[in-house]
Amino acid sequence: MSIILKTEGLKKTFKLTAKQQKLQNTKRKVITAVDNLSFEAYEGEIFGLLGPNGAGKTTALRILATLIKADEGDAMVDGSSVKTDPAAVRAKIGFLTSELKLEDFFTPNYLFDFFARLHNIDPKVSALRKKTLFEKFGVDKFAEVKISNLSTGMKQKASLVISIVHDPNIIIFDEPTNGLDVLTARVVTDFLQELKEQGKTIIVSTHIFSLVEKLCDRAGIIINGKMIVCDTLAHLTAEKPLEDVFFDLYAETVGEAV
Repeated sequence: MSIILKTEGLKKTFKLTAKQQKLQNTKRKVITAVDNLSFEAYEGEIFGLLGPNGAGKTTALRILATLIKADEGDAMVDGSSVKTDPAAVRAKIGFLTSELKLEDFFTPNYLFDFFARLHNIDPKVSALRKKTLFEKFGVDKFAEVKISNLSTGMKQKASLVISIVHDPNIIIFDEPTNGLDVLTARVVTDFLQELKEQGKTIIVSTHIFSLVEKLCDRAGIIINGKMIVCDTLAHLTAEKPLEDVFFDLYAETVGEAV
């Protein structure tokens, strides 16, 4: 398999306000969210970024999606640099995160067409793709309902459908099942498997061990912004369950048993 995504030495820091320092009970004025992060993802695989909340997963994916810039390092996405050619990267990826909200005033139907036009998709191709995806996820029954009036699960489904309006080959999902009921979560995970079977490359961040074990070909464990280990699931779980592997590494890295 060929490498389709490669990060090299990504680093991102954030300044803390006085209020944030107080809430986090720290005197540090700057925190390092991502610290010299490097990993590779191969064409046609599901790669998992596993780590606790605050580990730097979302920051790393936002850099890959060109939503924020790294202080140091770079990432190549299918030959395009997030640093020097972010527009090309955005054209090649789909990005879904619970932090990015669809505009409440509009409907799934309107937003799908809007983003299809942004990606210069032929109207006939767009219409067929919308019909297929809306029916698959049950969005068709709510196509003309404002986003503000949709359930949490249906908002997530609409967001997923709209994020892949342009049929990208690289799809980045940040906590794809976060906040979803078990039925909706199953629909999403089944779809990720379908995308993989289509030859897509999928990057998934999560703190859910079972999701990584079910979906991922390879995974990287990230703690305090650093990649602690990156390997195939077969190697990671050769001697013990993934959960035990994670907590052993966490204890070694942070110096605390959990």
